Amino acid sequence: MAIRAFLLCIILFSSSYTSFALYEDQVGLMDWHQQYIGKVKKAVFQTQKAGRKRVVVSTEENAIAALDLRHGEIFWRQILGVNDVIDEIDIALGKYVVTLSSGGSVLRAWNLPDGQMVWESFLLGSKPSRSLLLTPTNFGADKDNVILAYGNGCLHAVSSIDGDILWKKELAENGIDVQHLVHPEESDTIYALGIGEASQFEAYVINVRNGELLKHSSKGFPGGFSGDLSLPTSDKAVVLDSSESSLVSVSFVGGEIKFQEFQISDLQGYSGEAVLLPSKLAGMVAIKIDRSLLLVKLKDEGTLEVVDTVPHVEAVSDSLSFAEGQTAFGLIQQDGRKIQLSVKSSNDWKSHFLKESIEFDQQRGLVHKVFINIYVRTDRTYGFRALIVMEDHSLLLLQQGAVVWNREDALASIIDVTTSELPIQKDGVSVAKVEHNLFEWLKGHLLKLKATLMLATLDDVAAVQRIRLQSAEKSKMTRDHNGFRKLLIVLTRAGKLFALHTGDGRIVWSRLLNAFHKSGTCESPRGIKLHQWQVPHHHALDENPSVLVVGTCGHNSDASGILSFVDAYKGEELNYLAPVHSITQVIPLPFTDSTEQRLHLIIDAEGYGHLYPRTPEAVDIFQKELGNIYWYSVDINNNLLKGHVVKKNCKKEIADDYCFESSDLWSVIFPSDSEKIIATSTRKLSEVVHTQAKVNADQDVLYKYISKNLLFLATVTPKAMGDIGSVTPDDSWLFVYLVDTITGRVLLRMSHHGCQGPVHAVFSENWVVYHYFNLRAHRYEMSVVEIYDQSRADNKDVLKLVLGKHNLSAPVSSYSRPEIMTKSQSYFFTHSVKAVAVTSTAKGITSKQLLIGTIGDQVLALDKRFLDPRRTLNPTQAEKEEGIMPLTDTLPIMPQAFVTHALKVEGLRSIIAIPAKLESTTLIFAHGVDLFFTRLAPSKTYDSLTDDFNYALLLLTIVALVISIFVTWIWSERKDLQEKWR
Repeated sequence: MAIRAFLLCIILFSSSYTSFALYEDQVGLMDWHQQYIGKVKKAVFQTQKAGRKRVVVSTEENAIAALDLRHGEIFWRQILGVNDVIDEIDIALGKYVVTLSSGGSVLRAWNLPDGQMVWESFLLGSKPSRSLLLTPTNFGADKDNVILAYGNGCLHAVSSIDGDILWKKELAENGIDVQHLVHPEESDTIYALGIGEASQFEAYVINVRNGELLKHSSKGFPGGFSGDLSLPTSDKAVVLDSSESSLVSVSFVGGEIKFQEFQISDLQGYSGEAVLLPSKLAGMVAIKIDRSLLLVKLKDEGTLEVVDTVPHVEAVSDSLSFAEGQTAFGLIQQDGRKIQLSVKSSNDWKSHFLKESIEFDQQRGLVHKVFINIYVRTDRTYGFRALIVMEDHSLLLLQQGAVVWNREDALASIIDVTTSELPIQKDGVSVAKVEHNLFEWLKGHLLKLKATLMLATLDDVAAVQRIRLQSAEKSKMTRDHNGFRKLLIVLTRAGKLFALHTGDGRIVWSRLLNAFHKSGTCESPRGIKLHQWQVPHHHALDENPSVLVVGTCGHNSDASGILSFVDAYKGEELNYLAPVHSITQVIPLPFTDSTEQRLHLIIDAEGYGHLYPRTPEAVDIFQKELGNIYWYSVDINNNLLKGHVVKKNCKKEIADDYCFESSDLWSVIFPSDSEKIIATSTRKLSEVVHTQAKVNADQDVLYKYISKNLLFLATVTPKAMGDIGSVTPDDSWLFVYLVDTITGRVLLRMSHHGCQGPVHAVFSENWVVYHYFNLRAHRYEMSVVEIYDQSRADNKDVLKLVLGKHNLSAPVSSYSRPEIMTKSQSYFFTHSVKAVAVTSTAKGITSKQLLIGTIGDQVLALDKRFLDPRRTLNPTQAEKEEGIMPLTDTLPIMPQAFVTHALKVEGLRSIIAIPAKLESTTLIFAHGVDLFFTRLAPSKTYDSLTDDFNYALLLLTIVALVISIFVTWIWSERKDLQEKWR
């Protein structure tokens, strides 16, 4: 009876915790999800109607979003494709958001309240051109308003109700660059203005009802034109001449073109490089000379007059019309940490609607854009708010002299990610804090116990969820024994560095790097890579870890390089070197100096290697390993794969002790008429392999071919370089190679007939998995290749292993000809793929899972056992015990296998797996426009209890077991006594 009671309690206890799904109250405990939109390009305010005010924006990440003006939160958001670049955005009929994208090829209308697409129109044209969008409020016609869209050389009139194309007119003939569409008020005509190839000013007059060309005027200007037209009024334009020293006023009333020329130096004695700003100002134009702004008013007779010169101007807004025909525009002056917002009247220049100064974080850089909006105060006067886009891609709303809210949208454009351990907790903990934590711990577990026994109220359930989400252990700024708490150091396209806490995703610090500021020596700085620079261990804990940020001053291979060294705990820029030699490749070396700084070899465009840190100690360490430093380079443009080795110091003419020459060891040239390189993949240098041996079901031992020098490379035939379906299966071949990068030896070559890219591959241990498209089957496929070392096949005799007669300890050299055996298999896969990664753990013991970023912007965890090349249709009992699954032609996709659950990582670009100290667990970080972080246990948490484990219930169960055993013992004794008395 005691045994029965014991088993009953065990069953009840285990059933309370057996769960393989994510419950509602577990959301946010181990994962977090953040939504962003990217750097704002254009903004349109919608504040006229009652209800919550919003601003609709388009961004560089091809996002359209409606933001709440009160808090900056996202009302709704739509992310277009990578190649579907948003050119223009506007609001039509007060209820539709209209976007023109893909070079003027696609016009869409979105419902303003919820962001659902209402209609979509495809606008075809004859030749590429700039994109223009015009949504007039009134054409004076007794019908619904139309939308005018110009793209691909054609002007289209589209119904704003259903998106039907009403008429089409081709304009971009003879190389004319149409730059503006003008609709005079209460008129049935529109003007299309542009500049021809021979610097003629072109003006088209078109009937808006039927698209009839009423007049076409063309007139050349002797001095030629430079840059774009500015349109201060509906009948006059202003443009710079070819020498950029004069302003040309152009009148085009009724299609009659007249020119007037004015020297910029005569206007107010200014000389220098002049830039005509694209801001649309009512009755005036803005000219920037250095950091000063000239505001030039265009008079009715076409003459120009300078009304003011404003110093230190960073951005100017478009004009804003409001009550009684008044117009205003805003400009931003910036000096250090202080910015001044001025809103001036276009009608009376001397008056200011607003002038206020705001101090802000200098780490945001310079102001790039400003958009202004008007609102009515409680006293019925007009107030202004400004939406500001900063150099670091952040977005700020200014109102009444304060920053109402800000958004860190630079995190929508992450380039690279690395991690840093948090500091070790050294300080002691007070008794009061211990008592408080103990009280909170008991309170939490008592509430969990009530919930388990179904006695908890709604307030109790909410309290449990609040305690879980606000757990102090999760968001501490110190290391934990499981290695879950870390810093994610991310580099963004803006050149800003962020440190994110893995516990809750909050920003610990951010730094706009000085090295990535635009300057005279570096016109277009950009970051390319992050590397761990200094990782102090327990004997050097007084030093903070640091990271190396690598960048270049342009996109050319010979552009100057940028190196920045940043403290990982504080975000301080310790040092930076810019400009330096060109940077084509950064090789982290497996050596550190006495200060724990890791040695890096940076290869320039000429093939020279530059050693960092630039210290004598680093040179001494490097010189000892001089003959063992190899690397490879892939030249996709020339279809070339090369291997290199470091030889000696550079020639005396260079006079640099930290410069080293290299020589080419081998090269593999792929014939351009038959193959084109499209993808490469290698093993992670930090990957840990637990064991080289793999025991089969028949007790046979296979030895994995483990080498960090293997390169996976994929090529296709030239005809298959296009999009999927652009070639017939007979003309398409996909080739995959495994190449030893030390010797250049090709270990494996496989071909897939009738297949093409794109190819996404991941390399781990002794296997590689790659994804591609099968044209014959009209489906995606995933193939796996496993490599085994046959040279160790003799090491299967246990007696030899005991006696030491084996070659397991023999040194492995890439120069010895390997005896390898490969196993491969292909499977159909349902989804297109954006990114592929593999889980990584501290000791490499836990089974692997593939992390697949699907076309739906979700992350799928697929067990590597599904991609075992030894799968057969009818596995034996021994193979089943080993874990080999029956062969199927398609890889299964289970809804529970999505790591992101029901969430999406919009614009997914990359997936990073980070090993935790706990062997069973790996940390997953996925980024695109959104960010997502979670913990994953591929083999379940076999080495720990879960965070929500109910210790109170465990204690109650143990007490119940003890009581039941004691009671049943008494019953048993009484029964024995009664039987003895019989």
